[in-house]
Amino acid sequence: MSDVVSNMPAGTPTQQDLVDWLVPLYGDGPAHECVEAAQDAARRHGLPRRVSLAVDASLNLMITYPDIVQRPGEAPLATLRQFVADHLADAVSAIHILPFYPASSDGGFSVMDYRAVDTDYGQWADIKALSNDKPLMFDLILNHASRRGVWFAHYLANADPGRDYFIEMDPKTDLRSVTRPRSTPLLAEVATARGPRHLWATFSDDQIDLDFSNPQVLREFIDIIFEYIARGAALVRLDAVGFLWKEIGTSCIHLPQTHRVIKFLRALIDRYAPGALLITETNVPHAENISYLTDGDEAHVAYQFVLPPLIAHTLLGGDARRLSAWAASLPPLPAGCHFLNFTASHDGIGVRAVESILDTDELTTLVETTRARGGFISTRSMSDGSTQPYELNISYYDLLAAPETRDTPTHIDRFVVSQAIAMALAGIPALYFHSLVATHNDRGGVEATGLSRAINRRRYDAGELDRTLANDSAPATVLARLKHLLVVRARQPAFHPDAAQTVVDLGAGLFALQRKASRQTLLAIHNVTDQTIDIATHHLPKAANWHNVVTDTEIDGGRRMLRLAAYEVAWISD
Repeated sequence: MSDVVSNMPAGTPTQQDLVDWLVPLYGDGPAHECVEAAQDAARRHGLPRRVSLAVDASLNLMITYPDIVQRPGEAPLATLRQFVADHLADAVSAIHILPFYPASSDGGFSVMDYRAVDTDYGQWADIKALSNDKPLMFDLILNHASRRGVWFAHYLANADPGRDYFIEMDPKTDLRSVTRPRSTPLLAEVATARGPRHLWATFSDDQIDLDFSNPQVLREFIDIIFEYIARGAALVRLDAVGFLWKEIGTSCIHLPQTHRVIKFLRALIDRYAPGALLITETNVPHAENISYLTDGDEAHVAYQFVLPPLIAHTLLGGDARRLSAWAASLPPLPAGCHFLNFTASHDGIGVRAVESILDTDELTTLVETTRARGGFISTRSMSDGSTQPYELNISYYDLLAAPETRDTPTHIDRFVVSQAIAMALAGIPALYFHSLVATHNDRGGVEATGLSRAINRRRYDAGELDRTLANDSAPATVLARLKHLLVVRARQPAFHPDAAQTVVDLGAGLFALQRKASRQTLLAIHNVTDQTIDIATHHLPKAANWHNVVTDTEIDGGRRMLRLAAYEVAWISD
């Protein structure tokens, strides 16, 4: 995956650059100590080293749990590797493995030991084997740690490391201005060797927030990042990073100090692991989300949280106008910065990103449709004590069809076009494992765990899934069609993440983008309705003949109209 870099490339941040990023946070002395510690950690982990990751039209990600496919007597990570080799090797180019560390809750996001592989999943050797096949994305859960982890045990005992890693707070403090992603209490009461204490807990009382105003916490995570890169991470995902820094009297989200920490981590990676990518995960309104990209020296990639609810809204209503207007409003990003375009993940479908895009009635329709199709609604607390919808908990596949029409050709077509839209937009596409295999709502998982998010986190018996995919089934059809689109997409220079993008207005029933690279102009057209639509060919790229790369068919340049069937995807190249 990587080779040793003998000389730093031009423009690489210097040691002094790194110090300068930290001085406003910690002062001169601690800043120098952090940077020196980083240099030592890099040396121990065999860095600097260039990470080999091609950021071009071929790059896509599959999001998966480490144990999403299981076979008796086999480590799930080994089973996953074999499943990818058998079913996805020619289509998926990189893999986001959700937390594989020992954890106590929240689907692995309450980490007990950041430096170990949960033995229920396998060993570091299994991770290494996967990284030899595909570039990997690791999660860095840096906002909080498990109250059952070593650091928290040390905090309780007033011992190091961990004694001062968490944020104690007087419960009488006015915290109403703090932005909340949950409806659970913000402070968790714990018994310590020094008596009862109240600790900041943004997400749950099992996930205790870490105190990044303590430079030792940052030093811990610098070492962890370098270890992850040394163990095969080509991409590092900063989970819930917007909440990183706390300052009483503020919203405690997206604070300038948080941005400064991320800029420092970006500079660190650019210096010691050039080619690796830093990804921010901030499920927030769109304008806030893109703030991590616009300076060009922060995240390499940011999740595009608008897409899951907005594409669902588009296809449920058969109207692309909201989607087209939003896509037309996207600002150009700095060189080397990209969106991660997805529709589904291990989490629910967050609706915060579209609060300023969809109106109240449109959001209500999404909520009501989710409930009608077997899903649940998670809420967050507001400063006035009320709650608002935060995410829709439902299989994306099931959201796009009423129960009585599931797995029909129309349902499959509608779902495939939802994924094609995410593939066509400028950025890097990411597909959830359960989208690839058309997984239905797992109501049994919700009943077993008591967690609404479990509805979209089914685990499969590998043999059973293999048999399903070998039959004439809806999952087999969906997988074959999505694989085809990924393979086709990888061959189009116009789908490079940096290729220019222009929204083309072809009416409310079509979502159309022109993507343009030096060697290709491509018009990506997506029928978002259940009706046939005719398109005047003067909208197509100027050419004597056109080529629909999806169907691999030629289109006579003399034709005046082009007909798209219901929910058809047509990527037309000059």
